[in-house]
Amino acid sequence: MKNNRRDFIRKTGMAGLGLASAKVLFAKEREVQPRHYKEKRNQSTNMSGYAAPALETVRIGFIGLGMRGPGAVNRIRNIEGVEIKALCDIRPERVEKVKESLKGTKHNPDLYSGGAMEWKKVCERDDIDLVYICTPWNWHTPMCVYAMENGKHAATEVPAATTLDECWELVETSERTKQHCVMLENCCYDFFELMTINMAREGYFGELVHAEGAYIHDLLSLNFRKDGYYEMWRLEENATRDGNLYPMHGLGPVCWAMNINRGDRMEYLSSMSSDDYMMRDHAEKLASEDPFFNKWASKSYRGNMNTTMIKTSKGRTIMLQHDVTSPRPYSRIHLLSGTKGIAQKYPSPAKIAQGHNWLSDEEFKKVEEEYTPEVIKKVGEMAKQIGGHGGMDFIMDWRLIDCLRNGIPLDLDVYDAALWSAIGPLTEASVANRSNSVEIPDFTAGSWKTNEPVKMTLEGAGTTEVVRQ
Repeated sequence: MKNNRRDFIRKTGMAGLGLASAKVLFAKEREVQPRHYKEKRNQSTNMSGYAAPALETVRIGFIGLGMRGPGAVNRIRNIEGVEIKALCDIRPERVEKVKESLKGTKHNPDLYSGGAMEWKKVCERDDIDLVYICTPWNWHTPMCVYAMENGKHAATEVPAATTLDECWELVETSERTKQHCVMLENCCYDFFELMTINMAREGYFGELVHAEGAYIHDLLSLNFRKDGYYEMWRLEENATRDGNLYPMHGLGPVCWAMNINRGDRMEYLSSMSSDDYMMRDHAEKLASEDPFFNKWASKSYRGNMNTTMIKTSKGRTIMLQHDVTSPRPYSRIHLLSGTKGIAQKYPSPAKIAQGHNWLSDEEFKKVEEEYTPEVIKKVGEMAKQIGGHGGMDFIMDWRLIDCLRNGIPLDLDVYDAALWSAIGPLTEASVANRSNSVEIPDFTAGSWKTNEPVKMTLEGAGTTEVVRQ
């Protein structure tokens, strides 16, 4: 138990919040400092709106070929102006399988596998511009930092970090090296989300007052599958942390719509978790049939439903939920509510209103025609064909490559990666302190007041073609 507690402190970075270590694991009360210790730092380079030198060809190394990596390779192989130079996974059979999938294309990557630190060789190569990371969560920050230290842009699956210290490390490394650090939040690029963000930009909803996002996804069986997440790493996260462990999918599009880090900022949050009604019982049932699960049957798990409320500097509110165990339909909610209207994606079908009644199908189509952003018009149909969660994954990848090739600022920057990831450990702190509010650090060092919102146009870009391979 003592080892679990020490590991929990290390993984969640609670020391930076001034928390008492004696009650770390699912404690009822702990002291929370009102401000994070790096709140008043100086910003060395503002990476929001920063444009790195244009890259005619983006040379990419992939690290992690488990759940997400192979799909990323398959999508990016279809984008003009890229070279896949390296594939890396701790399991040799994974890199061999993905390389086999590239036969018949122009890509002939070198392979790295077998050793726990082989990924460093990918970051150290002189012929790579972008390191694309699809590993378990605890590797994301170390790999991003090492890539940037070696002169590479870093793009990582979500979350980019699991502790506040890691969030600050990403920010400070990106600013110092002037290398982009992107969290690959695909839900920002889903079709309805992009359209409603554009609508918010154009004032369709009036002044946004409230928003809601979620990650409600029944992963109970997958988390306990032996052939699921490598070495049960995601189950371990659920057995050692209690809070909103995965806020980014619901939060990202909401932040873009509200111009968080770009005109507004999150100030504080309060978070509450239910008890665990399912994971321990499921572990005990499996253990009764298979001794492999005995250690999991003795663990305490995070609450099944976590609900978090956030207040912004402009006085707006955001509600987030996290539930990956309950038997209910998938939902990210995606609700935007303003002084003139509302949009809500889940439960489907997606809906829009400017009064008591939702728009009719005919009215909805007219709104789509008027507010669908340029990026969807450019690659939306091709994205649906290539795939990745209905096409949003491909739009995200294409936009990243197109921005790098044209030397324009990226949509997603290191401050987004840090802030959206920080919600995890901050909600843990609030849950452990009877849902008392916790201050949210300003990773932008005040530049949120003048940073420009994410553009919904292809200005200065849009030149990259899709080449099916």
